[in-house]
Amino acid sequence: MHTVQGERGLKPWVFVVLSVVMGGCSTRDIDSDADGGVNVVVDAGTDGGLDAGTDGGLDAGADAGTCTQDADCDLEQRCEPATGACVPRTLRCTTSADCLASEICHPTAEVCVRTCMTGADCPDSAKTCDVLSPTDSQRVCKCSTDALCNEGRSTFDRVCSTQDAVCTPKCAADEACAEGLRCDTSTGQCKVRGDSGAPCTGAGQSNCDYGTHFCSSNVCTALWGPTCLNYENFPNKDRLGTTGPILYDARRVSVSPDPALCGSATPKRVDVALSAYSSRPFPTLKANLSGFFRVMVDGSTRDGQSLLFPGNSYAVSGENRERAEFVVSLCVESTSTTLSGGFYFTDGNFLCFQANY
Repeated sequence: MHTVQGERGLKPWVFVVLSVVMGGCSTRDIDSDADGGVNVVVDAGTDGGLDAGTDGGLDAGADAGTCTQDADCDLEQRCEPATGACVPRTLRCTTSADCLASEICHPTAEVCVRTCMTGADCPDSAKTCDVLSPTDSQRVCKCSTDALCNEGRSTFDRVCSTQDAVCTPKCAADEACAEGLRCDTSTGQCKVRGDSGAPCTGAGQSNCDYGTHFCSSNVCTALWGPTCLNYENFPNKDRLGTTGPILYDARRVSVSPDPALCGSATPKRVDVALSAYSSRPFPTLKANLSGFFRVMVDGSTRDGQSLLFPGNSYAVSGENRERAEFVVSLCVESTSTTLSGGFYFTDGNFLCFQANY
């Protein structure tokens, strides 16, 4: 009986001990979760999540392109106030309100250009600080080459305007150019109109289309199309073009006997003054004039140097020696009263000249 009772007496004690032990384990789990869980989740979440989010997100966002003014952005960007973001911009403008605070809208090129006091105020693409125009003393940054206008860009889509010396986007059609200008699609430049009827000044090419027009009485005029027999019988028309020196005028100067220079078979001398313009400088001496030819009525060719008799005038003019006027001497029979002559420069136009005397 005692043994049984003793065994029965032990069982409640064991249960109590086990309960205490198990209760202690449970208490340690709760403490561990409370201390380790809260500390790890909350602290780590704050440091690793919110802090990292602030440092990695907000700060990084500000560094990558948020702005409050245009000066915060790159040269190719402007600040968009509504979003506070730096966004790409174009050079084209209609008023200075379209440009940055340090720029104005160029009145003829219709692009934004930076104002300046000295060249140090200008970007590498346009380092010359100069007056806007002869009638406007405001100083702006001007360019010198197409290459500099495209410096640092992935595409070569800008040109240094020949009209205004400022960087402009290449044009692809006349609509991209200001009033009075038209697009030269071969270069992307907007140029002063040079077709028939366009205003011009001076002589020669002026601002008229090269190879097809010349300036006459302040109006661009189409060159005369050749219709003489000299041209019709000329077999080497592939030697002509619109890129070489261009003959745009011819006039008779004098008719006189000159058997000493012309010979007894063709003793009559007819002097004709020819006018030409060129994209390359003419030589200062007539002896160096090359690529010039006379075409006879039968289509045969004579070297033009043989027509430049001693004493014949030869004058070169223009800032780049782009114009020349020279006299050629043609020898004809003593009974001749009419003349049909053809002249050309290599890769230039064909000029017919006919005269009665």
